[in-house]
Amino acid sequence: MASISSDQNGNRTVQFIGRDRKRKSIRLGHVSLNAARTFKTRVEALNAAKLLGHGIDNATAEWVAERDDVMLDKLADVGLIERRGSGLLGQFVESYVDGRTDVKPATKEIWEQGRKGLIGYFGEDKPIREITPGDADAYKLHLLDKKLAPMTVRKRLQFAKMITRAAIRNRLIGFDPFVEVNIKPAMPDRARFITPDETAAVLKACRDRNWRSIVALARWGGLRCPSEVLSLRWTDVDWEENKVLVTSPKTEHHPGKASRTIPLFPELRAELREAFEVAPDGAVYVVAERFRLASNGPKGWRNCNLRTTFEKIVKRAGLEPWPRLFHNLRASRQTELAERFPSHVVCAWLGNSEDIARQHYYQVTDQHFKSAAGALHNPVQQPSETGENGAQRSEESQSVDSQNVL
Repeated sequence: MASISSDQNGNRTVQFIGRDRKRKSIRLGHVSLNAARTFKTRVEALNAAKLLGHGIDNATAEWVAERDDVMLDKLADVGLIERRGSGLLGQFVESYVDGRTDVKPATKEIWEQGRKGLIGYFGEDKPIREITPGDADAYKLHLLDKKLAPMTVRKRLQFAKMITRAAIRNRLIGFDPFVEVNIKPAMPDRARFITPDETAAVLKACRDRNWRSIVALARWGGLRCPSEVLSLRWTDVDWEENKVLVTSPKTEHHPGKASRTIPLFPELRAELREAFEVAPDGAVYVVAERFRLASNGPKGWRNCNLRTTFEKIVKRAGLEPWPRLFHNLRASRQTELAERFPSHVVCAWLGNSEDIARQHYYQVTDQHFKSAAGALHNPVQQPSETGENGAQRSEESQSVDSQNVL
């Protein structure tokens, strides 16, 4: 419990016994008794949370978020709250992004556009607690007015939400001003199934073994390109067991997701066997290491000039470059495998979840339509008066059936 004391000038002080069993005091100055009682109630809630080791309720969290820096310092001085960082948008965003050691540099590079958009609109010195839901709506309209792609707007808003949620956890604000601000990912369908015949044409158009391996690993192995494709070593290929160990830089920070094992599919085996026979002595990686060095920079993996070169190869094969060139190779493989093996097995091989596969990988192909149309034109026939070997049932057996009916 906390108590209120007043001096002869009407200055009030709230006192309580802290977790260290020492008496703590917070001077409020000349305030009304009702205001002091309200403050006392919040102090009791904060102190109880500290003593019992649990979080504070939403109402108390909102109350803390609304206090000014002077009062927050007083609460921190007596150990009721953690001394928080800056409440200015620019400083908080910088400290939050720098502190996210659980994400890769490439992810932070993507966040940079979100940071520039947020800071550019609100300003470095904007107090986070002053951002209102109306301000969040205005920011969304600002992004739309810039004629940005819907997915770009969506990502900028997602970054803003990530920052405001972090501010809530740091007790800088009591609510998320961006909670109701969103935009649907109104993107055209970018899925494209790459048929085996098209794959064969692309492989034929590749002018060197490195590019044949890149295409084969992405299309027949379902590897992510560039990170998994360019990380594959010859020692990862087990020719006897027909298995391939795939190192996955993208998911290595998740427990148990640093690598996975896939079958050495027949189509992939043929391409890798040819590549192995012409590989220079001492080669470590399946694809020449110069590709890896060009694509793996200080901030993580990037496509470098792979897309530009691959577009030329696709055109040389007599095809129109499709959206998401490498992703659709991988998605095509996952769609094929899902026709033959259980979904959870395919996802284990491809290194994604069944939910992600349904949302971003599984595709509807022309063959699905042809198979369905063929089934409609060839309805299942009812059993005829023949046995399993197609022979006519004997008159004797038919006679027995008649007697049974009688």
